[in-house]
Amino acid sequence: MESQVRGGTRWKRFAVVMVPSVAATAAIGVALAQGALAASFSVSGQSFKVTADKLEGTGFAQYGALDNGYTLDGKKTAHPVAVSSFKSATINNMCQSVVTPDIPIFGSVSLILKAGGDKPVEADNLYIDVADLSADATFNNIDIGVAAKDASKGPGMKGNGEQANPFGFAQQADSATLTNVKQTAWATTAGTFKLSGLHMSLSTGTHECY
Repeated sequence: MESQVRGGTRWKRFAVVMVPSVAATAAIGVALAQGALAASFSVSGQSFKVTADKLEGTGFAQYGALDNGYTLDGKKTAHPVAVSSFKSATINNMCQSVVTPDIPIFGSVSLILKAGGDKPVEADNLYIDVADLSADATFNNIDIGVAAKDASKGPGMKGNGEQANPFGFAQQADSATLTNVKQTAWATTAGTFKLSGLHMSLSTGTHECY
C-alpha cells in the first residue's frame, strides 16, 4: 500500500466517493437490527448534497452534535451538525451528489445517486447529520427547547460515544413534512433504507444536485 501513497493520494480521494454509493446499494431492502446504527464512525473529508421534492417523517427530533472525521489530506477535524432524526420517513425524488476534486487527468469527478422517482424512498430510524438546510417545513405538535435526552418523540440520540450534550437544546414533533429540500450533510444512517428506482452515475466535472 505504501507504493500508492507516492503520487497516488488523489486517487484515494476518488475511492472515498465510491464508498457511500456502494453502501447505499447494499442497503436496499436490508433491515439492520435496532441499535446497530448507534456505533459512531469518523466521517470522510467530503460533505454531500441532497435534494428531495418532499420528505415526510413521523417521530421527529433534532439536536446539536459534533461529527469527528478527517480532511481530504488526512488531518483530523470536527464538524458541528444538527442531527435530524425520524422514526420513519418517505422521500420523493431524492438526489445525492458528491464531487471529488483534483483527480489526475480527469480533474473533478461527480457521483450522483437518484432514487424515489416513481415510488418513494423509505427509511426507518433515520439520522441525518446536517450542516446546511433549506426547505418549506410543517411540524405537527412541535416542542422547542427540550433537553436532547428527553426528545422522546424521535428515535432517540445515537449514543455509543456520540459527541453530543444530552442536556443541550433539542426540538421534537409528532411528524414533519419538508418540501423543496436542499441540504448539505456529513453523514446519514438508517435502520432500513429502501431506495426504489436507484440509479448511480459518475461524470467528469462538477455536477451537483443543486
